[in-house]
Amino acid sequence: MRLWSIHPSYLDTKALVACWREGLLARKVLQGATTGYRNHPQLDRFKEQVDPLGTLDTYLLAIFEEATKRGYKFKRDKIASRISDHTIEITDGQLRYEFSHLKEKLKKRDREKYDELTNIRSPEPHPMFHVISGEPEKWERFSSKISPQE
Repeated sequence: MRLWSIHPSYLDTKALVACWREGLLARKVLQGATTGYRNHPQLDRFKEQVDPLGTLDTYLLAIFEEATKRGYKFKRDKIASRISDHTIEITDGQLRYEFSHLKEKLKKRDREKYDELTNIRSPEPHPMFHVISGEPEKWERFSSKISPQE
């Protein structure tokens, strides 16, 4: 499961669609409607919120809006209409790591998108995240191809 902390505009089609689908799965987990992924570490940051489901729906709304900008037909009714105004802290180290991780994937599957992102040094976060200084998150599972310090 990858619920990206970087801005959805950086995601290629494959990552955007996967994020939407995995976010919808995360909704089911938070609703207690599935037996899998209940203890997935990326869900902890949503579970810790006052309104976990509202926070996740806010996260998914930004994914939906990016998909709509690109002309995709994601179904808005898959998420609730209540939207949280809370932000979640994310470290700049986590953003850098995720951005590097995405670029490694793009080298192989979408060279045009990779080239578009090559010169970005400080990636923007997903709109619901607030960036603080720090190392990548403890829950991150590092790829052997990417340094956590990139």
